[in-house]
Amino acid sequence: MKLAGVVLAAGLGKRMYSSQPKVLHEIHGEPMLQHVLATLRKLKPERLVIIVGKHAQAIRDSVQDTGTMSFAEQREAKGTADALLKALPYLRGFQGTVLVVNGDSPLVSSGTLHKFMLLHRKKQNGISVLSFKANDYCSYGRIIRDKKGIVSSIVEDKDAMPDQKAIREVNSGVYVMEPESLHLLKEIKLNEAKGEYYLTDIVRIARDKGLKVEAFCIGSEEEFMGVNTPEELEKARQLMKERILKRWKDRGVHFVDSRAVYLSSRTRIGIGTTIYPNVHLEGSTTVGKRCTICPNVRIRNSIIEDDSVIRDSSLIEGSVVKKKASVGPFAHIRPGSEIGTGAKIGNFVEVKKSVIGACTKASHLTYLGDAKVGKDVNIGAGTITCNYDGHTKHITTIEDHVFIGSDSQLVAPVRIGKGAYVGAGSTITRDVPPQSLAISRTKQTNLEDWARKRQFKVKSEK
Repeated sequence: MKLAGVVLAAGLGKRMYSSQPKVLHEIHGEPMLQHVLATLRKLKPERLVIIVGKHAQAIRDSVQDTGTMSFAEQREAKGTADALLKALPYLRGFQGTVLVVNGDSPLVSSGTLHKFMLLHRKKQNGISVLSFKANDYCSYGRIIRDKKGIVSSIVEDKDAMPDQKAIREVNSGVYVMEPESLHLLKEIKLNEAKGEYYLTDIVRIARDKGLKVEAFCIGSEEEFMGVNTPEELEKARQLMKERILKRWKDRGVHFVDSRAVYLSSRTRIGIGTTIYPNVHLEGSTTVGKRCTICPNVRIRNSIIEDDSVIRDSSLIEGSVVKKKASVGPFAHIRPGSEIGTGAKIGNFVEVKKSVIGACTKASHLTYLGDAKVGKDVNIGAGTITCNYDGHTKHITTIEDHVFIGSDSQLVAPVRIGKGAYVGAGSTITRDVPPQSLAISRTKQTNLEDWARKRQFKVKSEK
């Protein structure tokens, strides 16, 4: 089935009380619109058209991977039919099915849409509407059927008569249309009360023209919930969170308290991993198998490989933690870093744009910035790579099997050769040859009886 997708995303979203476009409000790390587009892409459409309005440029800037995508602009808010009409120039020459969805319905699933399109194709309809049963009072358009159960029209809630308001089958806002149906958009009349052209009117017009129209009641109210208010946005976040958590629970991930875990929709987690409360896995984060992510950890756009442990209150951004490594507690791994296999980054250690070799240890109170550190290196407490001279960042290179004593300052650019030692309390400004001992200290002087004499002097002055 040749498919084109059209996303209605021109709504102003006045009830959100925000200067941000409604469809760009985030749900688990992604704008609402991006969730909808990700769902559509699973159906492999040949064309994608997004209808944008007042915030056209902001929406264009937010969209990822615009390869087969076009943007049609609805400069005046004249309703959903007028919005779809703006997409037609971008569908010119396309001979296939057109799927219309709303940009503010982030919970719709590709499975439901796929089933909907199969039913449409099987029945050979000109237009199909995806409907669902609403549980309570709702503001959705009602599906009106004749005595034979055939769809005759859709009536908007504000236009519905009392008996029509009692109908529980409602319009999801998702349509499938064949090319011969699209020209009917031009026959939709202006709703004088609202000053808009309703897309729902196309159902009645198509029936009058003898086209085959059908509504398939296969959706759920939660799945097709439109987000129009801050309260609905929060509800959508909660529903999506439950969906994401269930996916990973079913795949063998253990959550100590799933109510206090926050995952982006792009997060990937391996089997056997345990995640403690108040963990945030954001962006394109991947956590491998059998990992442990302790409380109060935040990981963004990073890769945590198998059997690693991220200890309490650590922050990892844009980095890679290799297999069997340990990070934290209270560690900060800044973007562009790589923590090697079996390495240990301990408490109050900050790593910035550095590569840390396998089995290397920096156990506490250390800053490693713009550093290339080899394997089996021991870095003592209080070590600092002095990488910035006020104008330029410089590289510190520490080769394999080096021992860095506590409270050392390595002033870049500098290289510590393989197997070398740096004495505690040293400031290293020149390269250290392999297998050497580098010491840079002021000579120690002991003044005997100094304390006793001082105490005697203090007492005399009193």
